[in-house]
Amino acid sequence: MGFFDKLKGELIDVIEWDDQKPEVLVWKFPRYNNEIKNNAQLIVRPGQQAIFVHEGQIADVLDPGRYELDTNNIPILSTLQGWKHGFQSPFKCDVFFIGTRQATDLKWGTPNPLPLRDADFGTIRIRAFGSYALKVIDPKPLLQEMAGSQEQFDFSAVDTLLRSLIVQSFSEHVAESSIAAFDLAANYSEVSEATREKVCEKIDDEYGLEITQLMIVNVSFPAEVEKAIDSRAAMGAIGNMQQYQQYQMGNAMPDIARNPGGGTAADGMGLGMGLAMAGQMAGAVGTAQAGATPPPLPSVGFHVAVGGSTQGPFPVSGLGGKITPETLVWSQGMAAWTPAVQVPQLAGLFATPPPPPPPPLA
Repeated sequence: MGFFDKLKGELIDVIEWDDQKPEVLVWKFPRYNNEIKNNAQLIVRPGQQAIFVHEGQIADVLDPGRYELDTNNIPILSTLQGWKHGFQSPFKCDVFFIGTRQATDLKWGTPNPLPLRDADFGTIRIRAFGSYALKVIDPKPLLQEMAGSQEQFDFSAVDTLLRSLIVQSFSEHVAESSIAAFDLAANYSEVSEATREKVCEKIDDEYGLEITQLMIVNVSFPAEVEKAIDSRAAMGAIGNMQQYQQYQMGNAMPDIARNPGGGTAADGMGLGMGLAMAGQMAGAVGTAQAGATPPPLPSVGFHVAVGGSTQGPFPVSGLGGKITPETLVWSQGMAAWTPAVQVPQLAGLFATPPPPPPPPLA
């Protein structure tokens, strides 16, 4: 440190961070012997906070504004310095500036495929990547737990930690929510917000940081799983497979008819289509036959001669009490009127009932 630097240090101080870079989280104000003079001016710009540190202890935290340092605006530091009768000059103190502006377009991604148990495809591996935005919400834990006494502390120093926490939280949420692989793309917003909340729970109090936004740009699957997803989507678009095959065969038949000399391949295609159509027709006929029910058996009716007139026809079950053994009856297929007792179908109506059983022996 030269003579003029020392002389400059004896002049009225202006403490400020005027060349703030977006990637810097913490910047230590350089001072000769860390001395701050009487009537020093502190300028804290928008997107900044200033922290006074005395012998390793965090004192006052000042928000954006212009300050002339005295015991009124740095009360904690005044207590630590033991200024019982007002501001004393010069005094030694470290001043750190914290960048509180939001850092955007920070990247995250899975370095290796993550295993996922899916109800449709079993255990599969997925990759995911996206971006996030970060902001300092409490400078004290950031300075205590991460920056320490470094001259400068950048976002790159926390990037690896945050990306690991994001991947871990993403994996936990996908496993807990049991979202099907087929439905992940439709739930990017829900998965992103749930992942962001999980990460914030781990870093807000401990490091004074907050992820204000987290976005999933893409989730990719192994080639075989992507092929299966495409096949399922195609099946859903086709709908009725039998009708689709019939439609395809119907469209192909004019081409075959226009090319009768198409060779073995065309002949084979025509034969295959013919067999398929025959099988479908046979299936349709078989279904129709299997679904048909036989007609009911015809019932036999008897006409009865009563007082010179004809009544009926009556089914056999309806003749009880209407005829006697000598009553003349006639039915389709009989040559002439015949006494009922002589008709085999009616003989059972006139059978003698069995006698009662004998009394039990004493």
